[in-house]
Amino acid sequence: MAQVTRDPGLRMASDLVCFSHLRWSWVYQRPQHLMTRAARDRRVFVFEEPLEGASRPGIDVSHPAPGVTVATPRLPSGLPNGERILLQRDLLDAFMGRESIRHFTAWFYTPMALPFAGHLEPELTVYDCMDELSAFAGAPADLGALERQLFNRSDIVFTGGHSLFEAKRRHHAEIHAIPSSVDFDHFVRARSRAGDPEDQAALPHPRLGYCGVIDERLDLGLVAAVSKARPDWQFVFVGPVTKIDPGSLPHAPNIHYLGGRTYDELPSYLSGWDVALLPFAHNESTRFISPTKTPEYLAAGRRVVSTSVRDVVRMFGDEGLVEIADGPRAFMEAIEKCLGPDDPQRQSRVDRYLALQSWDRTWARMQALMSRSLSAGAARGLVRPSYHGVVTPVTSVATVQAQSS
Repeated sequence: MAQVTRDPGLRMASDLVCFSHLRWSWVYQRPQHLMTRAARDRRVFVFEEPLEGASRPGIDVSHPAPGVTVATPRLPSGLPNGERILLQRDLLDAFMGRESIRHFTAWFYTPMALPFAGHLEPELTVYDCMDELSAFAGAPADLGALERQLFNRSDIVFTGGHSLFEAKRRHHAEIHAIPSSVDFDHFVRARSRAGDPEDQAALPHPRLGYCGVIDERLDLGLVAAVSKARPDWQFVFVGPVTKIDPGSLPHAPNIHYLGGRTYDELPSYLSGWDVALLPFAHNESTRFISPTKTPEYLAAGRRVVSTSVRDVVRMFGDEGLVEIADGPRAFMEAIEKCLGPDDPQRQSRVDRYLALQSWDRTWARMQALMSRSLSAGAARGLVRPSYHGVVTPVTSVATVQAQSS
């Protein structure tokens, strides 16, 4: 085991190095919200999964937000597993040397980064467990074993929802449920209709919309049944299709797949919807999800219908802010209710509730917990176990990219 010496006077303004399985440019979600806020008072470096097929190894660097540097390794294709891991480690070390990263917090979104980053000696190690990645299609077989090691190495663990917290709490003494929050000022713009995007403008009403990743978490059978039963309703899907065959998606004249859109574009799409949907299936990949889209829909002023995802029920259904329904008939009835007269007090209750769930408040809480953990570790002296696993298979966690959408 490696002894890590901490200075009790360390501040939380040291650098932050984040290891993410989600590319910054893919879908704007929890990592981007938190890292941009972290960058307000420190340098933030996001080390992504490598891109393969390069003629020579290297790192592409971009600066997508103030204070945020994204490093994307480039690797040749077909490298043996051990060589691939060692090359990522060498590229990481060289990058940190060039950037003079010495005092830093290591922030993990994926345990699969541990084989090439486990030798680092950060002041604080954070595991922000935003999803149960092992339940997603294509998950590496050894992800669970690496996660157990990451729990052992982490000073503090956050989970992306309450259900995930309950599933993980036995693995760490310092674990906290931190559900994803909402950028209210961004999505409230949807309440003022300033005109539809061109690809949505011609669609008749009523429009029922979903924005987020389209993958195995969606109940495609439910979508197919409801769209068939109500051909007068238009179903609008905004988001990338991943991990499933696009040919498996239900197709009908009233189902419209518009593809991925930028975070800045989303309010204009939501503005033109009559009801927002969360048509999630009940399977292993949805057992612990806490969709980010729920508070975003509500901030946009949309009425929302969701299947009975546990965290949606707990946080929003039980509060009377979201309609919960399973099965085609109940789901249609809930949509019809949302298309009818609205309670004039509902939006006020929504806004009061969302005021307590801003990303700024969430980051402030996380930072306070990190600071407390750092002080406690300095007081007792930290012994962090060294990474001792064998090199892992070449399966890319990019295949299990997850949206707490």
